[in-house]
Amino acid sequence: MTTGSNIVNSLPASFEKLPIPQPSQMLDRKGKVIATFYEQNRDPVKLEDISPYMRKAIVSVEDERFYEHNGVDPKGMLRAAVSNLTSSSRQGASTLTQQYVNNLLVNNQYLTGAKDTTVSGQKDYADKIREVRYSVAIENEMSKDEILEGYLNLVLFSGREYGVQAAAQRFFSVDAKDLNLQQSAMLAGMVQLPNVYNPIDNPERAKDRRDKVLGNMYRTGAITKKEYDKAVASKLETNPSSSKSGCMAAGDNAYFCDYATQVLSKDEAFGKTKEDRVNLLYRGGLTIKTTLDASLNKKAAKDARKAIDPKAKSNKDIYSSLVSIEPGTGGILTMAQNTTYTPEKGLGQTTFNFAVPRSMGGAGGFQGGSTMKPYTTLAWLHEGHHMYDKINAKRPYYSPTSKWRASCLPGGTTVTGGSEPWSPANASRGFYRTMTVDYGLMWSINSATVAEAAKVDLCTITDYTTKLGVLDQDAGENGGPGPISPKNPSFIIGSANITPMSQAAAFAAFANKGEYCEPRALTSVVDSEGNKYNVPKQDCKQVVDEQYIADLNGTLQKIATKRVSKGRVSGPIAGKTGTNNYASSTWFVGYSTGISTAAWVGRLNGKAGEPQNSLHGALINDVRAPKMVDSSTYAAPLWVDFMEEAVHEFDQGSFGSARSAPKPKPQPKEDSDSSDSSDSSDSNDSSDSSDSNKSDSEDSKDSKDKKEKSENKSKGENKSNDKGEDKKEKKSKPEPTKSGSPNDSDED
Repeated sequence: MTTGSNIVNSLPASFEKLPIPQPSQMLDRKGKVIATFYEQNRDPVKLEDISPYMRKAIVSVEDERFYEHNGVDPKGMLRAAVSNLTSSSRQGASTLTQQYVNNLLVNNQYLTGAKDTTVSGQKDYADKIREVRYSVAIENEMSKDEILEGYLNLVLFSGREYGVQAAAQRFFSVDAKDLNLQQSAMLAGMVQLPNVYNPIDNPERAKDRRDKVLGNMYRTGAITKKEYDKAVASKLETNPSSSKSGCMAAGDNAYFCDYATQVLSKDEAFGKTKEDRVNLLYRGGLTIKTTLDASLNKKAAKDARKAIDPKAKSNKDIYSSLVSIEPGTGGILTMAQNTTYTPEKGLGQTTFNFAVPRSMGGAGGFQGGSTMKPYTTLAWLHEGHHMYDKINAKRPYYSPTSKWRASCLPGGTTVTGGSEPWSPANASRGFYRTMTVDYGLMWSINSATVAEAAKVDLCTITDYTTKLGVLDQDAGENGGPGPISPKNPSFIIGSANITPMSQAAAFAAFANKGEYCEPRALTSVVDSEGNKYNVPKQDCKQVVDEQYIADLNGTLQKIATKRVSKGRVSGPIAGKTGTNNYASSTWFVGYSTGISTAAWVGRLNGKAGEPQNSLHGALINDVRAPKMVDSSTYAAPLWVDFMEEAVHEFDQGSFGSARSAPKPKPQPKEDSDSSDSSDSSDSNDSSDSSDSNKSDSEDSKDSKDKKEKSENKSKGENKSNDKGEDKKEKKSKPEPTKSGSPNDSDED
């Protein structure tokens, strides 16, 4: 008693009640729940939203004198003491108020990371005296109903199910307010030993315990004899449901969910350390509103699986991805792929998100192929040229010493580099000729894009890729993302590894008159107390002149409309195809004014453009693919399947008016091949192209030029090409180098 008196006197009159952990919910843009995050599954409800049977049951079995004592029950303590001294069984004497206090103390210990705990069975005399002291204080601060409500929302029922609402849903799939008598008695009986009296694992013990609770209720007058008899005669009648925690339970939305949680866990607005932020997510009762359109994302995932069957044995390293961005906001509308989000190993299973950078759970990007060509065209327009200017696209190769203008590099130039000539070849020899920039881009002619780049500053091109958020995923510090370097000219036809999300966002700027918006996943975050957290704001900037965009769109509209959609996707629409060497990465990135979508199909582990990774004639979806695979084989059909419906849910406005061809003016005599000497400033494509002879010109299959088609003959090596044709180089031309970088793209 002396010890107890000293302990009581040393304790404060009350204690701080830390917030009770509550699950967080992630919602899509329409308010639909995407995922729930919790360590303790709890859904607090008001006392009036808890069944009267449940209130009576818990009082009858845990503290029948609850409404008579002031927090401590001396009679109950004496009864328990006598019983414990005279028998081998143990009785507790804690009132509901004391149990509530103890649960609050345990919660505080849990939240503060205390090593010592006062969970049942681990309390000493000092703990018990402290519990008594605080119980009296609580009774002076709160009403009986408030204490009962707090207890029923706090107590553990089973596993990670805390509180009566979560327990009612877990075992009966009903709300706490709808619990009947026998259901209430079963739940009330569980709190003493949640695992022992779990009705799923131990149904007989659970029923026996339930019936004893019903007996207590009848003995104390809480229910009538008739109610008791009927309830005891009933079966357990459980109807279990589960509420899984985290992104693994998010289904088709799991990859977006993972990306959104990555955003939250890296933002100091949600806590000083990553641990703080994760704790907030799993304990803070957050309502996280996002940009995702879950219904649209479901279709995206379905279409991705249709394009590349995740269960086909031949597809163990072949995947598909679809990501959509809203022009004008940067909101991520879809982020889907053909796989199941899980850390378990298996066919069609991965946690890698193909759409995003490594630092955000991604796969590190893929070679962009010809989807990179519009940036060269923007530089062409930026430097005062027009889409209908003619360029000499005759040149088939560039020597290692060929010079390229690059004002941002030391000396203002760079060279092709390497030890042998670089041959960014076309799919058809018939395209080695003079043509307009519009025509060269329309049919994705490599020699045209390279000739175009040779007449502009490479740094103008990379300035646009940087402003539009397209980064080389291997160019930064420690092998991370960084701005695309103009040092190796091969970047112009897609040698850099880029992410589908970055291309969707960049092309969204093409859809929005040159205004680029940073991709955005979160729109608001509020906790259970109504506190708002700062989320990244909408960040949009005008980075390209509207007229340049209108001119570019004039050509990209023809690609999407005439070559890809062919009437299936209502317009206006625009876009660009892309295929790298050996088609290990194929793309179509296209848009309306309301939605921009990047579709990608290719390899993950064997993504480098090398012969062993070739998709040409490979087994795909357990059938033999065409001899020449390109963007039109899988990626473009995937885009069409999705956008055919998606475009109708968003704005479909005009892309602006492209300038018409300027009036003819005297033309200088066409440059001869000899003018393209090794010191020429009009070269462009990387010397470190291991398969530099590959072309990703996406032209011939749909070309109406029969003469050009007839010239498209088989070559010793496959040239990746959006239209899927082989070609043969003239023997007089030097053989392409085999010693260069395996990441040189041959384009689509």
